[in-house]
Amino acid sequence: MLCLGIESSCDETALALVQDGHLLGSVLASQADVHALFGGVVPELASREHYRYIGPLFDELMSRCRRRAADINLVSVARGPGLLGSLLVGVAFAKGLALGLGARFLGLNHLHAHLLAVGLEQTLAFPCLGLLVSGGHTHIYRMEAPWRCLPLGRTLDDAAGEAFDKVGKLLGLAYPGGRLMDALARAGRADARLFPRPYLDNDNLDFSFSGLKTAAAAYIERYLDGSWPRPLHCVEDAPQALKDCCASFNLAVVDTVCVKVERALDRQPDLRTLIVAGGVAANTLLRERMAELMRRRDGKFLAPSPALCTDNAAMTAYAGWLLGGAGFYHDLRMEAIPRGRVAPEDMLRHAGQLQSEERRLS
Repeated sequence: MLCLGIESSCDETALALVQDGHLLGSVLASQADVHALFGGVVPELASREHYRYIGPLFDELMSRCRRRAADINLVSVARGPGLLGSLLVGVAFAKGLALGLGARFLGLNHLHAHLLAVGLEQTLAFPCLGLLVSGGHTHIYRMEAPWRCLPLGRTLDDAAGEAFDKVGKLLGLAYPGGRLMDALARAGRADARLFPRPYLDNDNLDFSFSGLKTAAAAYIERYLDGSWPRPLHCVEDAPQALKDCCASFNLAVVDTVCVKVERALDRQPDLRTLIVAGGVAANTLLRERMAELMRRRDGKFLAPSPALCTDNAAMTAYAGWLLGGAGFYHDLRMEAIPRGRVAPEDMLRHAGQLQSEERRLS
């Protein structure tokens, strides 16, 4: 089965082809330079850029992979959560292709696709614990199968990636700030006492990073003099005090996530595999700590390569291939799901294919 994946949930326009579980090729157009002017994503501009890029990117992908549009069996698209205008561009393009080609159509939960992306590089094992850490979400799931992700905990306000980007903006780092903060943190000396570990005085698996962001803002205003180039692009141009601040903030975020993940593993003793995905999954310290956590527990740690952590279409194509192969599909009445709403479990399915796939996974 040849599956086309389309990703347009935020500010990356991306398409990819997966055949028989293998990535044939992918293309991507980044809007980072456009939104850097504003210090964050402008939804109206993002949707216009998606509209401008998506057609030429499709032609480029098919040419690179030496495939014809008629070869496509399934069109999968990120339906949300995300920016509604951006999602509508990708969903409309996907529906038009599926209708014109007579191919099956499938809308995917963008968050679940992130968690499944590691299957392109390593063998997935179910059930497992999934940690999604991105700019808009910090969620913990019990993953029973590629099509069954049960939420155990979620962010109540700012996600981890959002906290990184907002503090990066306060520090005058080049957009997006979270990526440079990781590099600065590796060059800094972390002080574990500098920032709080937020929302741990409870017994749940939810997250809240807004208080940590406020604490960081107060520290920056009081103790840092801002004597570095703005926007800052290079680690070499940063003073040691800035590097130390980033290292301490990074440690506070990672410590907090580790506590909640270990709490989740304690409550789900049958889970021996941890998948970490999303943009923040590329964070060096987070990957090291998660790997060490699973080593201590004699478990397995899986994370995609950094290129598959950020928004991409390879994950959408692969997740589509997995779910489509198990018999799932949508009709063309499927709706895009904006951020703030939960994507409904409204996929249709061919029962015979699903039962066969469930037996294989068990």
